[in-house]
Amino acid sequence: MPPATPSYALTPETKAFRVNAPNVQYTDNHILADYVYQNTRVTKNELGEMIVQPIETNYKFKTDHRIPKVGLMLVGWGGNNGSTVTASIIANRRNIQWRTKEGVKSPNYYGSVVLSSTLKIGIDEAGKDVFIPFNDILPMTHPNNFVIGGWDINSANMAEAMERSQVLEVDLQRQLYDELAELKPLPSVYFPSFIAANQEDRADNVLKGSMKEQLEELRKNIRDFKSNNDLDKIIVLWTANTERFAEIIDGVNDTAENLLKSVEEGHSEVSPSTLFAIASILENAPFINGSPQNTLVPGVIELAEKHRVYIGGDDFKTGQTKVKSVLVDFLVNAGIKPVAITSYNHLGNNDGKNLSAPEQFRSKEISKSNVVDDMVAANHILYKKGEHPDHVVVIKYVPSVSDSKRALDEYVSEIFMNGRNTISLYNTCEDSLLASPLIIDLAIITELLTRIEYKTGDMEEYAPFHSVLSILSYLLKAPVVPKGTPVVNALSKQRMAMENVFRACVGLPPQNEMLLEHKAMQ
Repeated sequence: MPPATPSYALTPETKAFRVNAPNVQYTDNHILADYVYQNTRVTKNELGEMIVQPIETNYKFKTDHRIPKVGLMLVGWGGNNGSTVTASIIANRRNIQWRTKEGVKSPNYYGSVVLSSTLKIGIDEAGKDVFIPFNDILPMTHPNNFVIGGWDINSANMAEAMERSQVLEVDLQRQLYDELAELKPLPSVYFPSFIAANQEDRADNVLKGSMKEQLEELRKNIRDFKSNNDLDKIIVLWTANTERFAEIIDGVNDTAENLLKSVEEGHSEVSPSTLFAIASILENAPFINGSPQNTLVPGVIELAEKHRVYIGGDDFKTGQTKVKSVLVDFLVNAGIKPVAITSYNHLGNNDGKNLSAPEQFRSKEISKSNVVDDMVAANHILYKKGEHPDHVVVIKYVPSVSDSKRALDEYVSEIFMNGRNTISLYNTCEDSLLASPLIIDLAIITELLTRIEYKTGDMEEYAPFHSVLSILSYLLKAPVVPKGTPVVNALSKQRMAMENVFRACVGLPPQNEMLLEHKAMQ
């Protein structure tokens, strides 16, 4: 049966469908859905046998389907990612065509899960799968409507930053130049000990004063941007330089109270990205960390939980790590044992320049290396206790390749009867053209989650999800999860989790591929 027309107003950019079921109700402002969450609990009896018990939990979801006016504030706005995502959104908004040696090109949002992928909604009367655009599952904001601003330690306007990044075609840059030249980044936080020394010559647009004064200025920036542009919500996203890891020190950044006290005292282990996270939380603006450093220290997480503000991180999952999370999942699930994974990269953009410093590279190395841990831990037949594949990550700065990153991976696996299998992959990609749609997806999904609430059990009032948005794991290389929550890196599981949460919000069961209707004897 085709979906009925929803009772609430729709625009071409915020489509929706109606679920024809008694457990779903549509009101002027909300979608209300009852949902039974099914899982299994495993225990052991006195004989050591596993006892598997099905369990059910009743949830009620409430989703506000009204689309707010959203501001996206980028930290590191003048970098390759920030300038590329800004220019590309404007190009899409204005539907600008540009000439290349291959002909006339048009803008698109390829690479965005939200805007360029589909999900299966069910089967039709003939038993064939029916797919809808991902952003039709729930009403979502559209990047063409974003108001974009942000901060950068360099004073170049967005037109100059776009030219400097050397990502987009010249004819497109020419048509965007005048509009982008009007966009100038706010002064940003610059603590030299956290980024590579080779970034010092870019730092001509930095905040002055004590750490506390800089925090207050960031908070004022967020408030002013919201009021000046008549915004309903703001998402703050870090896409600036990779920082070194901050030390986790008792009494400094281990609790929310200690962290705020450390800001007052200007402690040297409070990083710029952590300062932005604090400012965002105190201004009720969700904060996403798109770089690999440990921005979300325990004090930040506790502060976010206290204020019920969403945070997510770490590090955009663009090319090499995304392939790794798919390939290792495939090998381990096939009963093949990866014993060595070697990842080599070279790139020539400013990210590569910053990562040429050892402490900043170490942050990236950690985020790339942990991606196989849960997949290895899931198979105790292949891997005995304490056993783990050798995993090496190398990143080199080669200026001549600019934003066109080269990535080489080698996977050596043990196979049947102690044989060896080697898979080698070579990938060339425009780094910022992979990262930019992830920035867009992170902003869209985070905003949507601010409109979803749930209740279960004895809860009398609806509540938001946990402040740490593990649902964003599909888009992040080193996903931060709530305390005690297992980290899931397998890409298919991450995508399935995100899709099924949204299905639950409209009262639909989780997607499965059992296809029993085609397997049972008629």
